[in-house]
Parts: sequence; structure tokens; C-alpha cells
Amino acid sequence: MKKTKRIQRYSAPERINHWIVAFCFVFAAVSGLGFFFPSFNWLMGIFGTPQLARILHPFVGVVMFAAFLLMFLRYWKHNLINRDDILWAKNIHKIALNEEVGDTGRYNFGQKCVFWLAICSLLLLLASGIVIWRPYFADAFPIVVIRLALLAHSVAAVGLILVIMVHVYAALWVKGTITAMVEGWVPAAWAKKHHPRWYREIQRKQQEKQP
Repeated sequence: MKKTKRIQRYSAPERINHWIVAFCFVFAAVSGLGFFFPSFNWLMGIFGTPQLARILHPFVGVVMFAAFLLMFLRYWKHNLINRDDILWAKNIHKIALNEEVGDTGRYNFGQKCVFWLAICSLLLLLASGIVIWRPYFADAFPIVVIRLALLAHSVAAVGLILVIMVHVYAALWVKGTITAMVEGWVPAAWAKKHHPRWYREIQRKQQEKQP
């Protein structure tokens, strides 16, 4: 497809940032499931030994949070809820039939929900993870607080896994979404159909740059 018919959706640094979060999530989720469910203990062996998985798990979690924080700072303005999002939510039955509703900006209401649920889950995971992190911080907290932190950490982890599952499913469902995060570009027709307001903003900016 000609470049004139393509629009850049994500720059190289943005894509690298995203995939760092993705790979860290896979490592943390797989090792975490191994810790939590006895029947999944074998998952810890994927990373060498259970001991190594336990050592690396919290460090990978911190890297994931830091990488997602960069994404949060970059995208939070695009994920604020507006009237078009309410219209989108009210017509979710049409969305399920692959119809577009409302004047969607860079992200639709579903993507915004994933964004905010992810950051909330990660904040809870970070806070609770620090409390239960041995041998560095756990000794500073009473056992009751540690137990509550373990519960919060587990609930937040399950919540984040579910959110990411929805995110992946939606990316596979809407053709062109994964390509955007791999190559950085989307067809102009795709942008106009799925994110019309964002498409117009890009077109306006390109026109302003022209002499």
C-alpha cells in the first residue's frame, strides 16, 4: 500500500515500550500462576528454576510498571471519557456486530476501559508487591498486613490477566490493530472507519505542516 494512504499510529519508541510491557506481563503472569496454583508449579521451571523465578518475578513486575507508566504519561489524555464514549457504550450491541458508532477519537470506550483498569491493577500490584517482597520489604510489615497484601496482589493479578485477555481478543478481532503495533502504520481507510475524529485530527495536522 502506498505511503500516502497510510497513517502512522505508533512510533518506534512507542511500539518498543508496548512490547516491553507485553513480555514483562507474560513472564510475571506465568511465574505468578506457578506461585499461586500448586498444579501450575511446573510453570516456574520455564524460567530455569522455581528459585530463579521467585527472584526475578518482582523485578520484572517493577520493570513492567515503569514501562506502563511511560505509556500512561503518553496516552492518558487520549483516554479521558467523553460523550462519544457514552454513546459507544450504549450501542455495544452494534459494536459486537462490527458496526462503528459515534465520533471515536484515538481510542474507543472499550480501549479506554482497558487502559484505566490496567493502570489501577498495576498500582495495586506494585503497592501490595512491595509489602510481600522478601527479603527486602516484607520484614517491615506485620503478618496481618502481609496477608492482606497477598490477597490484594492475587486479586489484582487475576484482574489484570482478564483485562489483558480482553485486550488481546479485541486486537485480534479488529483487523489491522496488531499490524499497527508491529509496523506502526494503519491504512487511512482503517483510521477513518474506526477512529474518525483521530483521523480528522491527523489530516488537519498534516495540512498545517504543508507550506
